[in-house]
Amino acid sequence: MRVIAGEMGGRRLKAVPGKNTRPTTDKIKESMFNRIGPYFDGGIALDFYAGSGALGIEALSRGIEKVYAFENNRKAQATIQDNVSTLKLDERYQLLREDNRRGLKNLLDRNPGLQFDLVLLDPPYEGQRLLEILESFQDLDCLAAGAVVLCELGKEDDLPERIGQLERWQDVTMGITRLVTYRMP
Repeated sequence: MRVIAGEMGGRRLKAVPGKNTRPTTDKIKESMFNRIGPYFDGGIALDFYAGSGALGIEALSRGIEKVYAFENNRKAQATIQDNVSTLKLDERYQLLREDNRRGLKNLLDRNPGLQFDLVLLDPPYEGQRLLEILESFQDLDCLAAGAVVLCELGKEDDLPERIGQLERWQDVTMGITRLVTYRMP
């Protein structure tokens, strides 16, 4: 696993040990960022299911200014910390070691007016509740104008064309993975 492009392109990343996380393959990661960027001019990202931290790190490498990442698995947290420290991203990558839903509300309470320009949603395929999560982002008013929300799901799963103000922008299937991208007006 590696950073695909940008200032840290080619750098190796550690994967989370065990079978509780499903890392996004380099091919899928490259495709998803090429579709939504491929590079960014600053902005704030939210990685709602951080895993190894690879997606948030890729966003930083491609120009995102700051990443807030949620992960409550201890092995994954240790892997993220290793990856972030190795790449010297401690100031730009904030790991939040708590349940993502409760934690997002807490983060927004501590930082009134915080909005995200890029949201990365890569939950475990089983038990994902993406529609509910996307609706909650609208309720919390945490998406900036023009924000991009990237959802990685199983190829058989589906999401509606529109969720509140979010409109489906792209929808592509690659093998067993489906990438659905939404945009805020």
